[in-house]
Amino acid sequence: MRIVADNKIPFLKGVFEPWAEVVYLPGKAIDAAAVKGADALIVRTRTRCNKALLEHSGVRHIATATIGFDHIDVPEVESLGITWNNAPGCNAASVGQYMACALQTLGTGLAGKTLGVVGVGHVGTIVAAYAEALGMKVLRNDPPRRAAGETGFVSLDEVLESSDIVTLHVPLEYGGPFPTFHMADGAFFARMKKGAFFFNASRGEAAESAAVKKALRGGRLSGAALDVWENEPDIDRELLDMCSIGTMHIAGYSADGKANGTAASVRAVAAALGIPELAGWSPAAMPEPTRPACFAFTSVKGALLHTYDPCEDSARLKAAPEQFEELRGSYPVRREFRAFTVTEVPPEKQQCLERFGFRTVVRRSGEEKS
Repeated sequence: MRIVADNKIPFLKGVFEPWAEVVYLPGKAIDAAAVKGADALIVRTRTRCNKALLEHSGVRHIATATIGFDHIDVPEVESLGITWNNAPGCNAASVGQYMACALQTLGTGLAGKTLGVVGVGHVGTIVAAYAEALGMKVLRNDPPRRAAGETGFVSLDEVLESSDIVTLHVPLEYGGPFPTFHMADGAFFARMKKGAFFFNASRGEAAESAAVKKALRGGRLSGAALDVWENEPDIDRELLDMCSIGTMHIAGYSADGKANGTAASVRAVAAALGIPELAGWSPAAMPEPTRPACFAFTSVKGALLHTYDPCEDSARLKAAPEQFEELRGSYPVRREFRAFTVTEVPPEKQQCLERFGFRTVVRRSGEEKS
């Protein structure tokens, strides 16, 4: 058996080698010649999986170690008899961490402010929960779920008119009943509360770059935080300079999220190729955080930013936007909240921190309680 895999997928090397020949290549270098004779592919978003790539190959299954799968032309792939899978929810907690920490950088108190979450799937659900832990009011908008009869969702108009911060967590859909391509356009921003803040950590094409710039220039937006961009890696550098936070599509790049995506891919390929020994595979060990894993409480904001400060990534990208891909490829270890223990926590802050996933050691009448 032969497997072709993106060489930036972590924890993967050595996993399939007892059963298959594995060829590791940069995502963009996985072409028709490379996949000819392969039985399976393990990819990320940089590999376009379509008939041009796959028609004369022996590929039986494609696994993408990502939530999104708009790089897979599903009708063309399925017309060739090829099965595929993505990794829904694999990095949802990682994007939640990114959002919670980015919110802390806005410079104003968050309690009592309104966050509008557009797209309430795996990621949006976590973002909403984290915002509520910070004392924010959350408005949830999800047209597909509302159309299916679920409750608790409001209209997009209500989100835009009432929210101090609006954040997108939508898949990229060019058509169908709920298109999201350029959903954040001029009309979208004109309906937003003046002076609101805009986040996009979903798909770059969900927001029209020119419209974001116009809204920032005209004062409709007080700021923007973008992790995803149109035309990656050739991003709009003027828009980058205008953003309060601009990062290189790394919101979901925690080591934990990557491990989840790799595990989902390994298990799916193992099932497709008949390797039962890998049916329940997970990485044997996770890297230690680069920041102290155990630290004393100062504030909720301090605890969140101790684990990750998105302004550091933003500064790196703004200093060298031409290195967008290189910065993604060499991204340092980032662990999620659950990898950290906060000590000396006041009892009234314990529940808040534990809602983020921290382990806590609580200060109570001179007695520490785990």
